[in-house]
Amino acid sequence: MTVLEADRIAALRDAETKAVQLFEEAIARGLVVPGVGERALSDQVRDLANEMFGVRKFWHKRIVRSGVNTLEPYRSNPPDRTLEADDILFFDFGPIFEDWEADVGRTYVLGEDQHKHRLAADLPVIWTQARDHFAATPDITGDELFGHVLELLTARGWGHGARHAGHLVGEFPHERIEDDQTTSYITTGSDRPMRRLDAAGQPCHWILEVHLTDRARGFGGFYEQLLDV
Repeated sequence: MTVLEADRIAALRDAETKAVQLFEEAIARGLVVPGVGERALSDQVRDLANEMFGVRKFWHKRIVRSGVNTLEPYRSNPPDRTLEADDILFFDFGPIFEDWEADVGRTYVLGEDQHKHRLAADLPVIWTQARDHFAATPDITGDELFGHVLELLTARGWGHGARHAGHLVGEFPHERIEDDQTTSYITTGSDRPMRRLDAAGQPCHWILEVHLTDRARGFGGFYEQLLDV
């Protein structure tokens, strides 16, 4: 590993650590409570990011989804919803720290619904199992990892709420990825090895996403973070 690559990895890890700290502080301050709207909560977390870290830029839209809205994929824009007493919600934020992208998703449960708590508990378990499979398979493609993620969540009785399970990430603005650039995603048809060099000759780094759904009960959950560093 070159010094430059070591610095890139350190910057990505630091950005992710700060994003996780942001979510933890939002919970600690009691921002996630029944009666708050998704958009209002998103704005509160945005302001908290500025207070804590001076963050003013996000490389993708800020997402707070609750209840039935947690079933919607990233590109949807469901109506604003107010959190309820027995609810589930997730954050999906991409703050930029000193020109480095973070992309972190976490799920939280209000109340005692056992099904929602089981889904929230399964998210990091499935994510870790997929990460371990990636680590053990040096030449794995995005298509192969996506298929493995689907097998893992199906085995636990969940559906998946997206057409992919992650994407490239890096220095802002990262290599632009369009819907038709399949090999930039962990998805069906992404047939290049994930461990490869990007257009600048640097190792690719990936975000792994798990979006679980229970459509019969009308809710889902989301978990994402760095896959390979």
